[in-house]
Amino acid sequence: MDLAHLGAPLGPMVRVHGGFANRMYRLDTDQGSFAVKELNLLDRRSTYHLEHVFRFERAAFAAGIPMPEPISASHDTLVHRWVEGEKVPEAPVSEEYAFEIGEILARIHALDVAWTDVSAEEPTPWDWPELAERAVATGQPWAGELTSQVGTFLAIAQFVDTCERPGPAVLTHRDIQPWNLLAREGRPVVLDWELSGMLDVSGELGSTALSLAKGPGFDDIEPAIFRSVLDGYVAAGGALPPWGPSWFVFMIGGWLGHTRWNILRCLAGVEASTGPDLALSHESARNGVRGLPVLFGRLPELQELLTYQ
Repeated sequence: MDLAHLGAPLGPMVRVHGGFANRMYRLDTDQGSFAVKELNLLDRRSTYHLEHVFRFERAAFAAGIPMPEPISASHDTLVHRWVEGEKVPEAPVSEEYAFEIGEILARIHALDVAWTDVSAEEPTPWDWPELAERAVATGQPWAGELTSQVGTFLAIAQFVDTCERPGPAVLTHRDIQPWNLLAREGRPVVLDWELSGMLDVSGELGSTALSLAKGPGFDDIEPAIFRSVLDGYVAAGGALPPWGPSWFVFMIGGWLGHTRWNILRCLAGVEASTGPDLALSHESARNGVRGLPVLFGRLPELQELLTYQ
Protein backbone atom coordinates (compact mmCIF):
# COMPACT_ATOMS: atom_id res chain seq x y z
CA MET A 1 0.00 0.00 0.00
CA ASP A 2 1.20 3.52 -0.78
CA LEU A 3 0.00 5.57 2.20
CA ALA A 4 2.53 8.39 2.08
CA HIS A 5 -0.26 10.92 1.46
CA LEU A 6 -1.62 10.24 4.96
CA GLY A 7 1.41 11.76 6.69
CA ALA A 8 4.26 10.45 8.82
CA PRO A 9 3.22 7.33 10.80
CA LEU A 10 3.34 7.55 14.58
CA GLY A 11 3.62 3.77 14.77
CA PRO A 12 2.83 0.61 12.78
CA MET A 13 -0.65 -0.04 11.39
CA VAL A 14 -2.80 -2.08 13.76
CA ARG A 15 -5.11 -4.83 12.48
CA VAL A 16 -8.76 -4.38 13.43
CA HIS A 17 -10.28 -7.88 13.39
CA GLY A 18 -13.81 -8.87 12.48
CA GLY A 19 -14.27 -7.98 8.81
CA PHE A 20 -16.50 -10.39 6.89
CA ALA A 21 -14.97 -9.67 3.45
CA ASN A 22 -11.83 -7.51 3.72
CA ARG A 23 -9.14 -6.59 6.24
CA MET A 24 -9.09 -3.36 8.20
CA TYR A 25 -6.22 -1.51 9.86
CA ARG A 26 -5.90 1.64 11.91
CA LEU A 27 -3.06 4.01 11.05
CA ASP A 28 -2.17 6.97 13.25
CA THR A 29 -0.05 9.70 11.62
CA ASP A 30 0.86 13.31 12.21
CA GLN A 31 -2.19 14.19 10.11
CA GLY A 32 -4.69 12.20 12.17
CA SER A 33 -6.08 8.68 12.44
CA PHE A 34 -7.23 6.67 9.43
CA ALA A 35 -9.13 3.46 8.68
CA VAL A 36 -7.19 1.64 5.97
CA LYS A 37 -9.13 -1.16 4.29
CA GLU A 38 -7.19 -3.76 2.31
CA LEU A 39 -9.64 -5.13 -0.24
CA ASN A 40 -9.79 -8.85 -0.93
CA LEU A 41 -9.31 -9.13 -4.69
CA LEU A 42 -8.39 -12.83 -4.80
CA ASP A 43 -11.81 -14.50 -4.51
CA ARG A 44 -14.40 -11.74 -4.51
CA ARG A 45 -17.99 -12.72 -5.27
CA SER A 46 -18.25 -9.69 -7.57
CA THR A 47 -15.99 -6.94 -8.88
CA TYR A 48 -15.45 -3.80 -6.83
CA HIS A 49 -16.08 -0.56 -8.74
CA LEU A 50 -14.16 1.76 -6.47
CA GLU A 51 -14.15 4.79 -8.75
CA HIS A 52 -17.95 4.84 -8.75
CA VAL A 53 -18.22 4.03 -5.06
CA PHE A 54 -15.71 6.70 -4.03
CA ARG A 55 -17.56 9.36 -6.02
CA PHE A 56 -20.82 8.27 -4.38
CA GLU A 57 -19.24 8.37 -0.92
CA ARG A 58 -17.86 11.85 -1.49
CA ALA A 59 -21.32 13.08 -2.52
CA ALA A 60 -22.95 11.46 0.51
CA PHE A 61 -20.38 12.94 2.87
CA ALA A 62 -20.79 16.40 1.30
CA ALA A 63 -24.56 16.09 1.76
CA GLY A 64 -24.11 15.53 5.50
CA ILE A 65 -24.76 11.80 5.69
CA PRO A 66 -23.21 10.65 9.01
CA MET A 67 -20.24 8.59 7.85
CA PRO A 68 -16.45 8.57 7.94
CA GLU A 69 -14.84 11.08 5.61
CA PRO A 70 -13.61 9.30 2.44
CA ILE A 71 -9.94 10.15 1.90
CA SER A 72 -8.64 8.07 -1.00
CA ALA A 73 -9.21 4.98 -3.10
CA SER A 74 -6.82 2.84 -5.15
CA HIS A 75 -7.27 -0.49 -6.91
CA ASP A 76 -6.92 -2.44 -3.65
CA THR A 77 -7.15 0.05 -0.77
CA LEU A 78 -9.81 2.34 0.67
CA VAL A 79 -8.93 5.01 3.23
CA HIS A 80 -11.33 6.92 5.50
CA ARG A 81 -10.88 9.24 8.42
CA TRP A 82 -11.07 7.18 11.61
CA VAL A 83 -14.34 7.66 13.53
CA GLU A 84 -14.70 6.81 17.19
CA GLY A 85 -18.00 5.25 18.20
CA GLU A 86 -19.65 2.29 19.84
CA LYS A 87 -20.24 -0.91 17.92
CA VAL A 88 -23.90 -1.66 17.27
CA PRO A 89 -24.71 -5.12 18.68
CA GLU A 90 -26.83 -7.60 16.75
CA ALA A 91 -29.90 -6.83 18.83
CA PRO A 92 -32.98 -4.64 18.36
CA VAL A 93 -31.91 -1.00 18.29
CA SER A 94 -33.91 1.82 19.87
CA GLU A 95 -36.89 3.22 17.99
CA GLU A 96 -35.08 6.57 17.77
CA TYR A 97 -31.99 5.00 16.21
CA ALA A 98 -34.15 3.02 13.76
CA PHE A 99 -36.11 6.14 12.80
CA GLU A 100 -32.90 8.02 12.04
CA ILE A 101 -31.63 5.14 9.89
CA GLY A 102 -34.84 5.42 7.87
CA GLU A 103 -34.22 9.14 7.43
CA ILE A 104 -30.64 8.47 6.33
CA LEU A 105 -31.82 5.95 3.74
CA ALA A 106 -34.26 8.46 2.27
CA ARG A 107 -31.52 11.10 2.07
CA ILE A 108 -29.14 8.65 0.39
CA HIS A 109 -31.80 7.67 -2.14
CA ALA A 110 -32.40 11.33 -2.96
CA LEU A 111 -28.75 12.05 -3.87
CA ASP A 112 -28.20 13.08 -7.47
CA VAL A 113 -25.12 11.06 -8.39
CA ALA A 114 -24.34 9.72 -11.85
CA TRP A 115 -23.88 5.96 -11.81
CA THR A 116 -22.52 4.37 -14.95
CA ASP A 117 -21.78 0.92 -13.53
CA VAL A 118 -24.34 -1.46 -15.04
CA SER A 119 -22.66 -4.74 -14.07
CA ALA A 120 -24.95 -7.70 -13.59
CA GLU A 121 -25.83 -9.11 -10.20
CA GLU A 122 -24.01 -12.20 -8.96
CA PRO A 123 -25.74 -15.34 -10.33
CA THR A 124 -27.85 -17.26 -7.85
CA PRO A 125 -25.92 -20.38 -6.73
CA TRP A 126 -27.55 -23.74 -7.53
CA ASP A 127 -24.65 -26.14 -6.80
CA TRP A 128 -25.74 -27.07 -3.27
CA PRO A 129 -25.78 -30.88 -3.81
CA GLU A 130 -22.16 -30.75 -5.03
CA LEU A 131 -21.11 -28.47 -2.17
CA ALA A 132 -22.71 -30.85 0.36
CA GLU A 133 -20.86 -33.82 -1.13
CA ARG A 134 -17.54 -31.98 -0.98
CA ALA A 135 -18.24 -30.89 2.59
CA VAL A 136 -18.83 -34.50 3.65
CA ALA A 137 -15.75 -35.73 1.78
CA THR A 138 -13.52 -33.13 3.45
CA GLY A 139 -15.00 -33.58 6.94
CA GLN A 140 -16.41 -30.10 7.43
CA PRO A 141 -17.99 -29.72 10.89
CA TRP A 142 -21.27 -28.45 9.39
CA ALA A 143 -21.41 -30.99 6.52
CA GLY A 144 -24.27 -33.03 7.99
CA GLU A 145 -26.44 -29.97 8.50
CA LEU A 146 -25.82 -28.79 4.93
CA THR A 147 -26.59 -32.25 3.52
CA SER A 148 -29.92 -32.35 5.35
CA GLN A 149 -30.88 -28.94 3.99
CA VAL A 150 -29.90 -29.30 0.32
CA GLY A 151 -33.55 -29.34 -0.77
CA THR A 152 -34.23 -26.17 1.21
CA PHE A 153 -31.23 -24.38 -0.31
CA LEU A 154 -32.46 -25.28 -3.80
CA ALA A 155 -35.90 -23.90 -2.90
CA ILE A 156 -34.25 -20.71 -1.64
CA ALA A 157 -32.36 -20.36 -4.94
CA GLN A 158 -35.65 -20.79 -6.81
CA PHE A 159 -37.25 -18.06 -4.69
CA VAL A 160 -34.36 -15.65 -5.28
CA ASP A 161 -34.45 -16.24 -9.04
CA THR A 162 -38.21 -15.88 -9.47
CA CYS A 163 -39.35 -13.29 -6.89
CA GLU A 164 -40.61 -10.14 -8.62
CA ARG A 165 -39.08 -6.81 -7.57
CA PRO A 166 -41.62 -3.97 -7.85
CA GLY A 167 -39.06 -1.14 -8.10
CA PRO A 168 -38.01 1.55 -8.27
CA ALA A 169 -34.28 0.84 -8.26
CA VAL A 170 -32.15 3.49 -6.55
CA LEU A 171 -28.46 4.15 -6.00
CA THR A 172 -27.79 3.24 -2.39
CA HIS A 173 -25.52 1.70 0.23
CA ARG A 174 -26.96 -1.85 -0.08
CA ASP A 175 -25.51 -3.15 3.20
CA ILE A 176 -26.74 -1.14 6.20
CA GLN A 177 -26.51 -3.83 8.87
CA PRO A 178 -25.49 -3.66 12.56
CA TRP A 179 -21.89 -4.63 11.73
CA ASN A 180 -21.66 -1.69 9.31
CA LEU A 181 -22.90 0.88 11.83
CA LEU A 182 -21.54 2.77 14.80
CA ALA A 183 -23.36 4.71 17.48
CA ARG A 184 -21.76 8.08 18.26
CA GLU A 185 -23.51 9.82 21.15
CA GLY A 186 -26.42 7.49 20.45
CA ARG A 187 -26.75 8.44 16.78
CA PRO A 188 -25.88 6.39 13.68
CA VAL A 189 -22.67 6.48 11.67
CA VAL A 190 -22.79 4.47 8.41
CA LEU A 191 -19.64 2.50 7.50
CA ASP A 192 -18.44 0.24 4.66
CA TRP A 193 -19.83 1.66 1.42
CA GLU A 194 -17.89 -0.50 -1.04
CA LEU A 195 -20.94 -2.62 -1.99
CA SER A 196 -22.88 0.48 -3.06
CA GLY A 197 -24.89 0.26 -6.26
CA MET A 198 -28.39 0.09 -7.68
CA LEU A 199 -31.00 -1.80 -5.68
CA ASP A 200 -34.75 -2.18 -5.52
CA VAL A 201 -36.08 0.04 -2.71
CA SER A 202 -38.11 -2.77 -1.15
CA GLY A 203 -35.02 -4.99 -0.92
CA GLU A 204 -32.98 -2.41 0.94
CA LEU A 205 -35.79 -1.32 3.26
CA GLY A 206 -36.63 -4.90 4.18
CA SER A 207 -33.02 -5.93 4.73
CA THR A 208 -32.16 -2.87 6.79
CA ALA A 209 -35.32 -2.75 8.88
CA LEU A 210 -35.29 -6.46 9.70
CA SER A 211 -31.61 -6.50 10.65
CA LEU A 212 -32.13 -3.59 13.08
CA ALA A 213 -35.28 -5.10 14.57
CA LYS A 214 -33.90 -8.50 15.58
CA GLY A 215 -31.16 -10.29 17.47
CA PRO A 216 -28.83 -13.01 16.11
CA GLY A 217 -31.79 -15.30 15.36
CA PHE A 218 -35.42 -14.67 14.49
CA ASP A 219 -37.08 -15.21 17.87
CA ASP A 220 -36.86 -11.66 19.19
CA ILE A 221 -38.04 -9.52 16.25
CA GLU A 222 -39.48 -6.18 17.34
CA PRO A 223 -42.13 -5.04 14.82
CA ALA A 224 -42.11 -1.52 16.30
CA ILE A 225 -38.41 -1.17 15.44
CA PHE A 226 -39.02 -2.42 11.90
CA ARG A 227 -41.79 0.12 11.42
CA SER A 228 -39.67 2.92 12.93
CA VAL A 229 -37.22 2.54 10.03
CA LEU A 230 -40.11 2.92 7.60
CA ASP A 231 -41.57 5.87 9.52
CA GLY A 232 -38.21 7.63 9.34
CA TYR A 233 -37.97 6.90 5.63
CA VAL A 234 -41.37 8.44 4.96
CA ALA A 235 -40.72 11.41 7.26
CA ALA A 236 -37.62 12.27 5.20
CA GLY A 237 -39.54 12.17 1.93
CA GLY A 238 -39.20 8.54 0.88
CA ALA A 239 -42.08 6.59 -0.66
CA LEU A 240 -42.73 3.03 0.49
CA PRO A 241 -43.02 0.39 -2.26
CA PRO A 242 -45.74 -2.30 -2.34
CA TRP A 243 -45.53 -4.80 0.51
CA GLY A 244 -44.60 -8.41 -0.22
CA PRO A 245 -41.86 -11.06 -0.37
CA SER A 246 -39.61 -8.72 -2.41
CA TRP A 247 -38.82 -6.92 0.86
CA PHE A 248 -36.75 -9.92 1.96
CA VAL A 249 -35.42 -11.43 -1.28
CA PHE A 250 -32.31 -9.23 -1.39
CA MET A 251 -31.39 -10.17 2.17
CA ILE A 252 -31.92 -13.86 1.49
CA GLY A 253 -30.07 -13.77 -1.84
CA GLY A 254 -27.14 -11.90 -0.35
CA TRP A 255 -26.89 -14.29 2.58
CA LEU A 256 -27.12 -17.26 0.19
CA GLY A 257 -24.17 -15.99 -1.86
CA HIS A 258 -22.19 -15.09 1.25
CA THR A 259 -22.73 -18.57 2.70
CA ARG A 260 -21.58 -20.27 -0.49
CA TRP A 261 -18.50 -18.03 -0.68
CA ASN A 262 -17.48 -18.94 2.86
CA ILE A 263 -18.19 -22.63 2.22
CA LEU A 264 -15.76 -22.52 -0.71
CA ARG A 265 -13.11 -20.89 1.48
CA CYS A 266 -13.61 -23.62 4.08
CA LEU A 267 -13.41 -26.36 1.45
CA ALA A 268 -10.07 -24.93 0.30
CA GLY A 269 -8.88 -25.36 3.89
CA VAL A 270 -6.10 -22.78 3.79
CA GLU A 271 -5.62 -19.47 5.55
CA ALA A 272 -5.93 -16.89 2.78
CA SER A 273 -3.76 -13.79 2.76
CA THR A 274 -6.74 -11.48 2.34
CA GLY A 275 -10.38 -11.52 3.37
CA PRO A 276 -11.74 -13.09 6.55
CA ASP A 277 -9.72 -15.51 8.62
CA LEU A 278 -10.53 -19.19 8.07
CA ALA A 279 -12.14 -19.45 11.52
CA LEU A 280 -14.51 -16.59 10.65
CA SER A 281 -15.38 -18.27 7.35
CA HIS A 282 -16.30 -21.43 9.26
CA GLU A 283 -18.49 -19.38 11.58
CA SER A 284 -20.18 -17.63 8.65
CA ALA A 285 -20.73 -20.92 6.80
CA ARG A 286 -22.25 -22.55 9.85
CA ASN A 287 -24.49 -19.56 10.55
CA GLY A 288 -25.74 -19.57 6.96
CA VAL A 289 -26.36 -23.33 6.88
CA ARG A 290 -28.41 -23.03 10.07
CA GLY A 291 -29.98 -19.60 9.70
CA LEU A 292 -31.04 -19.40 6.06
CA PRO A 293 -33.53 -22.30 6.24
CA VAL A 294 -35.05 -20.72 9.36
CA LEU A 295 -35.43 -17.33 7.70
CA PHE A 296 -36.86 -18.86 4.53
CA GLY A 297 -39.35 -20.94 6.49
CA ARG A 298 -40.55 -17.88 8.38
CA LEU A 299 -41.20 -15.67 5.35
CA PRO A 300 -45.00 -15.89 5.56
CA GLU A 301 -44.86 -15.16 9.28
CA LEU A 302 -42.54 -12.20 8.76
CA GLN A 303 -44.80 -10.70 6.14
CA GLU A 304 -47.74 -10.97 8.52
CA LEU A 305 -45.80 -9.81 11.57
CA LEU A 306 -44.26 -6.78 9.91
CA THR A 307 -47.10 -5.67 7.66
CA TYR A 308 -47.28 -1.88 7.77
CA GLN A 309 -50.42 -1.39 5.65
